[in-house]
Amino acid sequence: MGSGLQKSVSLCNSLKRVVVAPLIFFASFSAGMAHVCIHWFRKGLRLHDNPALMSALRGCKEIYPLFILDPCIHNKESMGVNPWRFLMGSLQDLDGSLRKLNLRLFVVRGKPQDILPQLFQKWGVSRMTYEYDTEPYSRSRDLKVSELAKEHGVEVVYKISHTLHDVDRIIEENNGKAPLTYGRFQTVLKTLGPPKRPIPSPTVEDIKDVKAPCVESHEEQQYGLPSLEELGHDLSCLQEAQFPGGEEEALRRLEESMERTGWVCSFEKPQTAPNSLSPSTTVLSPYLTFGCLSARTFWWRLADVYQGKKHSAPPVSLHGQLLWREFFYTASVGVPNFDRMLDNPVCTQIDWDTNPEYLSAWKEARTGFPFIDAIMTQLRREGWIHHLARHAVACFLTRGDLWISWEEGKKVFEGLLLDGDWALNAGNWLWLSASAFFHQYFRVYSPIAFGKKTDKHGEYIKKYLPVLKKFPVEYIYEPWKAPLSVQKAAGCIVGKDYPSPIVEHEVISKQNIQRMKTSYGKRSQGVSESPQPMKAEKRKGPSVLDMLKNKKKK
Repeated sequence: MGSGLQKSVSLCNSLKRVVVAPLIFFASFSAGMAHVCIHWFRKGLRLHDNPALMSALRGCKEIYPLFILDPCIHNKESMGVNPWRFLMGSLQDLDGSLRKLNLRLFVVRGKPQDILPQLFQKWGVSRMTYEYDTEPYSRSRDLKVSELAKEHGVEVVYKISHTLHDVDRIIEENNGKAPLTYGRFQTVLKTLGPPKRPIPSPTVEDIKDVKAPCVESHEEQQYGLPSLEELGHDLSCLQEAQFPGGEEEALRRLEESMERTGWVCSFEKPQTAPNSLSPSTTVLSPYLTFGCLSARTFWWRLADVYQGKKHSAPPVSLHGQLLWREFFYTASVGVPNFDRMLDNPVCTQIDWDTNPEYLSAWKEARTGFPFIDAIMTQLRREGWIHHLARHAVACFLTRGDLWISWEEGKKVFEGLLLDGDWALNAGNWLWLSASAFFHQYFRVYSPIAFGKKTDKHGEYIKKYLPVLKKFPVEYIYEPWKAPLSVQKAAGCIVGKDYPSPIVEHEVISKQNIQRMKTSYGKRSQGVSESPQPMKAEKRKGPSVLDMLKNKKKK
């Protein structure tokens, strides 16, 4: 994922292009000729608001809905068992929806650049469609695949539907730079107008002339969905899924939330609780990440609820949360090396410590701070934690207490979160470590006081750390302060049954504030080896589309 590729981010230099118009690299057959098509599902694991899928069905005589288990993305090292389960559930749901249209989902394993040429030949493919993906690996992969498709005479069409807008268009409207503040971002969006309306799901009528090549030996031909066990996952630690994957569940959760009209209209993210026993937010983020729910569908469903009513506004409203998502997507496209500190032009260079013991204690919920450990336990068990809970544990790992690089925390979240979205995950870690976007480094989350604000009795801690459930309320956040007699009565001796605190927060947090001050001082004096933060680079080099067009001319 080199910086050269990250700089080649523009989809098209023309601002007149319709956001969801098909981007066709080359044509391999005469206009009007029916085609054999692969629709390559990647993130957009849904039928509703899927313009690339509808493009595949247009003028199609035979269609192969395809999902590729790519070892570069779908592996046990980078994806924990909870995200895997969510993905498998989403694919199972997608296959079920396709069956209602007399279609099947073809699931294959391997690198796309190896698999697709084989399928082009085997199935006689003349067109391939997919939803555009802005991640560096995906852009690199898609360039390679498009070149292979050209060699096989396959037309390639992609459309933009994972985000509200074409993020490249946002960058173009901002003089070729990614907006780096939410306010500036909103100003740019005003020039674009509201997102396009979502399109409906395909119907039986849409595919009445399309042949469905699903045979009885679908599974025997290794096109079926493998089980988690077949993929080598240990399911013994899995508990019942709190958030099942799939489009059906996504739309159900959306409607369930939208029925709470008063709650939707008054929603303000900072006022929700990070440690409530049941989620205080919609928990639709995993469904947006995997594309089980269209962001545009969510946006316009909210607009319907807001109509004619007094309601909260961005950045704290539910519309505001979707705009935060768009903000980080745009930044991730416009900022080179967005997911790392080195050579990232918006990231403050900080001399983080390397401490494997601290990192393991944080990751494995052994810090000795019940609020932090309860959050990390929930994350590992369920694959989701509240956004403000992420604030608390991210601050604790980085600038607050342990002084470990945000990149290490990002990797952990990426593997455990159901909504471990590349752009949002990196952007939030940059923010919470005060490396970029947020610079009030002296504002530190207390691993003790913060949780008490919304759960003074520690019910959340008792749920996820049952070893502490018998501690009196006054000690539930600080069990090490309890007299030994109280610890014995609670059946938990600190240092034996539950860890002692690995740091003294009141002392270390003050020291770390000074270290942050030093890092910021070096930045302002130009001592940092990397470019000065918060100055987005104007894009250089050809756009992704230009690169493809140049290949075509050659």
